Amino acid sequence: MGRMLIQTETTPNPSTLKFLPGARVMEAGTRDFASAEQAEASPLAAAIFSTGAVEGVFFGRDFVSVTAAEGADWRQLKPQVLAVLLDHFASGAPLFNAASAGGISVAPDDEDYGEDPADAEIVAEIRALIDTRVRPAVASDGGDIVYRGFRGGTVYLALQGACSGCPSSTMTLKHGIESLLKHYVPEVEAVEAV
Repeated sequence: MGRMLIQTETTPNPSTLKFLPGARVMEAGTRDFASAEQAEASPLAAAIFSTGAVEGVFFGRDFVSVTAAEGADWRQLKPQVLAVLLDHFASGAPLFNAASAGGISVAPDDEDYGEDPADAEIVAEIRALIDTRVRPAVASDGGDIVYRGFRGGTVYLALQGACSGCPSSTMTLKHGIESLLKHYVPEVEAVEAV
């Protein structure tokens, strides 16, 4: 195997960097680790957290985004994260511990924001718009948006990865996504982050 080149990209969140290993990271779905405890399900996420200056790791289809803890210096952190990623992809180690259910894509729990069965068509439209219009745009910023429910004219969405912490995300959510959904689905009155 030749020398692997991992590219890095900045994201709208200055504390988050996106690392592109040039290989598939997640076969399906995405995975967000917001703490070292959560990262125990993945040897790679745990190794990134163990650099000590990290407060979030997010796996996308072809990238890993890493959020530095407050006060961390990317000039010192970046080579450490690159070393961890090179090790991981060069060794072919599994992304998740075999014993954990970590590799299983967990279906979001839609019960929380209960949907009216009568809204099934609207919900299908909202989900399709999020998958085709919203998620590809957000993925380019190193994050993901998960549909959580629709009730009483309000769409509930969860932000993950680089999107969860950046100041622009709530703006994006309120203006960009809300106006897009309202435009295509007149029943939508508001969008809330959960």
